[in-house]
Amino acid sequence: MAFDEALADRTRAAIAGRAETSEIRMFGGLAFMVNTHMACGILGDDLMVRVADDAYESALSRGARDMSEFSGRPMHGMVIV
Repeated sequence: MAFDEALADRTRAAIAGRAETSEIRMFGGLAFMVNTHMACGILGDDLMVRVADDAYESALSRGARDMSEFSGRPMHGMVIV
């Protein structure tokens, strides 16, 4: 699966200058690492984002989707926006 390059560019711009960042291609998409931990990524034209445990339910209630469509089960702490 190819990922949306325009979304990748927007994500790069959003995290630029924030600590140590890197990119890793994985699962047919692109993962953005911050201080060696995955912070967000792109699968196709979807942006997946790591959220804090106490913000997970709030993110879902505001329109984010859980990651179950990717993994087959919810990945608590990761949402698709």
